Amino acid sequence: MKIEHWVAQASTRRWCVLGLLMCCFMMAVALFLQYGIGLEPCPLCIFQRVAVISAGIVFLIGAIHNPGRGGGLVYAVLSLIAVLGGIVVAGRHVWLQTLPPDSVPSCGPGLDYMMDMLPLWDVMARVLHGSGECAVVEGVFWGVTLPQWTLLGFVVMAIIPVMMIVSRLRYSGKTVREPMGQAS
Repeated sequence: MKIEHWVAQASTRRWCVLGLLMCCFMMAVALFLQYGIGLEPCPLCIFQRVAVISAGIVFLIGAIHNPGRGGGLVYAVLSLIAVLGGIVVAGRHVWLQTLPPDSVPSCGPGLDYMMDMLPLWDVMARVLHGSGECAVVEGVFWGVTLPQWTLLGFVVMAIIPVMMIVSRLRYSGKTVREPMGQAS
């Protein structure tokens, strides 16, 4: 089966299941690194997990609902917003890790303390500003840091809602036929 045919014929459910599988894979890796290897997540890592879980929830609901073209666009846009949020946070994390040591922001209070003491918007602003603990490189695999892997995962995951949008807009109402002699 050609990729173009699959893209044209893929239902919202197929795309959402693919996105959900990607979210499950990313969370499985994160939980393995935390509980299997012993790497504690920094505040930016936790926000990246929130983005993965948010996208996963949208993909899960979309897979269960399996709406038509218009509903598929809604799920695609919502999941893309969650994924783009993850790209922003992971990009910020990568940027913090590339700063020279004298330019790294100082460590602030822990996330638990901030959640107890500050309004949610202040917590988000402080976490996204970053702290010294987020600039520490704790894991490198094949020469790539964990935040860089996570950023790559978000970029790959972004392809799914983008393709959902493209397939809904490009192939709406069209029937894509297999060339003669090729069964799907």
